[in-house]
Amino acid sequence: MKISYNWLKQFIKLPENAEKTGELLTDLGLEVEGIANFQSIKGGLDGIVVGHVLSCEPHPNADRLQLTKINLGNGEEVQIVCGAPNIGAGQKVPVATIGTVLYDEKGESWEIKKGKIRGEVSFGMICSEKELGLGQSHEGIMIMDNELVPGTKVADIFEVENDEVFEIGLTPNRADAMSHWGVARDLKAGYQQQGQQLELITPSVSSFHVDNRSLKIQIKVEESNLAPRYCGVTLSDVKVSKSPKWLQNRLKAIGLTPKNNIVDATNFVMHELGQPLHAFDAGKIAGNEINVKTLKKGTKFTTLDDIERELHEEDLMICDAEKPLCIAGVFGGIGSGVTESTTKVFLESAYFNPVSVRKTAKRHAINTDASFRFERGIDINSVEYALKRAALLIKEISGGEITSDIDDLYFKKIEDFQVFLTFEKVNKLIGENLEEETIKSILASLEIRVNNVTETGMGLTIPSYRVDVQRESDVIEEILRVYGYNNIKFGDKLSLSVANSSKFEDYKMQNLIAGQLIGQGFYETMANSLTSANYNKLSEELKDDYQVEMLNPLSQDLSVLRQTMLFSGLEAISYNINRKRNNIRIFEFGKTYHSYVSGREENKHLSLFITGEKTAESWNKAAGTGNFFYLKGVINSIFEKLGIKDLNVKSGKSDLFSEGVLLSSKKAKLVEFGVVKKSIVKKMDIDQEVIYADFNWDEVIEMAKQQKTSFTSIPKYPSVRRDFALLLDESVTYDEIEQIARQTEKKVLTNINLFDVYQGKNLPEGKKSYAVSFIFQDEHKTLTDKQVDKMMNKLQHRFEKELKAELR
Repeated sequence: MKISYNWLKQFIKLPENAEKTGELLTDLGLEVEGIANFQSIKGGLDGIVVGHVLSCEPHPNADRLQLTKINLGNGEEVQIVCGAPNIGAGQKVPVATIGTVLYDEKGESWEIKKGKIRGEVSFGMICSEKELGLGQSHEGIMIMDNELVPGTKVADIFEVENDEVFEIGLTPNRADAMSHWGVARDLKAGYQQQGQQLELITPSVSSFHVDNRSLKIQIKVEESNLAPRYCGVTLSDVKVSKSPKWLQNRLKAIGLTPKNNIVDATNFVMHELGQPLHAFDAGKIAGNEINVKTLKKGTKFTTLDDIERELHEEDLMICDAEKPLCIAGVFGGIGSGVTESTTKVFLESAYFNPVSVRKTAKRHAINTDASFRFERGIDINSVEYALKRAALLIKEISGGEITSDIDDLYFKKIEDFQVFLTFEKVNKLIGENLEEETIKSILASLEIRVNNVTETGMGLTIPSYRVDVQRESDVIEEILRVYGYNNIKFGDKLSLSVANSSKFEDYKMQNLIAGQLIGQGFYETMANSLTSANYNKLSEELKDDYQVEMLNPLSQDLSVLRQTMLFSGLEAISYNINRKRNNIRIFEFGKTYHSYVSGREENKHLSLFITGEKTAESWNKAAGTGNFFYLKGVINSIFEKLGIKDLNVKSGKSDLFSEGVLLSSKKAKLVEFGVVKKSIVKKMDIDQEVIYADFNWDEVIEMAKQQKTSFTSIPKYPSVRRDFALLLDESVTYDEIEQIARQTEKKVLTNINLFDVYQGKNLPEGKKSYAVSFIFQDEHKTLTDKQVDKMMNKLQHRFEKELKAELR
């Protein structure tokens, strides 16, 4: 939000410069993010003076150029070469002296320097209106009033306005500060706390009166719950033209482009008082009737930006007897606005329901200065006052007359809010004991009325414009920001409470696993929980009946809450692949949402995605593909980190995978992973294989809590390795070998590993070869060859008997 320093000074005589004022505003909670300089004419006409043309003679070396002698005042005369056809002796002209900086239409600067033109020296430049930024004429130089004294600064003649503009980062709760009047009101309270009593100058509307009653517009409000207050008045015989310079400068300073005097007046009052207004061409209002109502869903309406929109049945509209004219509080219609031919105006000032305005603005993707204010909540009690202010201003600058009484439909008066403030709560939240008189003074400066005072606290009435102050804590926040956060003293004692926290807290577990995954080359992502309902068509598991729909979605792509983590990850992968990043390893902690008959559910998940190569291309090693078995290793490392063992392996049943595996423990499904179906990845514009794992994170944490941690000392005695090369039937699995080995030797067999698999030449048909290593280690003694040989013989005997294995 932009606030003009010069404009502020019309409400309050500020004792400090803009920088100091900005510091106070920040202390008051209106954070000043920057201060920019503004000049009504870029460059401020610095270095431009009135020159008197003493003589004008043809240039000896050019037909279209003139040599002029110019008196710049104080007896200074210079020669300037000029090519303007209207230059002549005796004229008073604007002269850009040596060193002056001028600006072109694009805002780019160029400096006036001493130079030679066709052999003749030129000490400056005689300027046109366009070159000075005073108009669009550039066919010749600008001829000035002959009564002007040579040497007079042109900036003094045209009253160039220099201003400083605050860029305020307004928080959504501070609806009361959405205007220069609101900011000035805060400054008054801030300076009062510093001991400076400043007067707040209120724009007067005492001169408002009806000139005649020749134009009456009948107002009806069918939706009083959406428009609790609606005011209107008419003006006639207005002349639509450019606004006066002072008004244009005010609007330009805060980034608005002046339109015409009627529209500019409504914009001025909106930024002055915070009350949006709208001016209709009264001559285009059919039946001299305004009706505030909703229309049928699908009704077509073209807004001022020349876009035809389909209305929702909840959109509040301003209509005449035949057609809609304006989306209430949001945007005007293309056929109802003020034009150069307008002579009669209907001026509207209203209070619209903030929730209704916000929904309509979001529904149509429209964001205007008016909707910005309405959806945050304006002061319902200033509606009529702002209307009078705007009417008087329009009358002043357009020459019109007020031709109707103000029609004010105020259906149910909103009473000021009552709050009881306890001294104990004030001191407890602020952390410092404030004197009662200090609290009263601050409340008075904020126009919060003290109704009664007791030993424990005081009863307060909150002004209507403070729509965000509804609770005792809100009042304390107001007291604190005016008292000054920097004025709260720090004690010498540091109190610290240590909370009992389990190592299985969700955030701790997430940080533990996230750190491990990052160490393995993964990147963490954070996706939007909102997604497209169209993804449900890609899986039979995703039911439309189960989805949680948004009542007022921003778009169809963000209309429902996700039922799976898969598609948000695939969107990220597709985005990266389209930007030539094909090797991707990502993970995300997030939630899925379902709406069942029994109620709504949220489930926490950890999702892993791998696609492309797992290692970078190098001259001394081949790039390894991130395949199914690589992901399995990552998953096993996660469970190992959490101490989760004895996992059951089953085939996955999800139709999201072309082939998948489900790992569970004690009937709890922990993770399902596999290769994502080609039809799904193709739909996401991905042409390479994607491996995906979906952890049920809530179950994983519960399972981790049940694991018992045990510690053993590091063995003192060496381990012994022996290998078997086993010839087996193709149907035998490594899992069978491992189970038999574990059953045979439970005490000293510490590790089993399959390190080679061979099928093919020199082996009988239907056979395969497994090379398996066995590690033996005793915690209490060194194993002898005789003991190891005995154990290997037992293993060989069982393999031969149960698996029909042969040693190669």
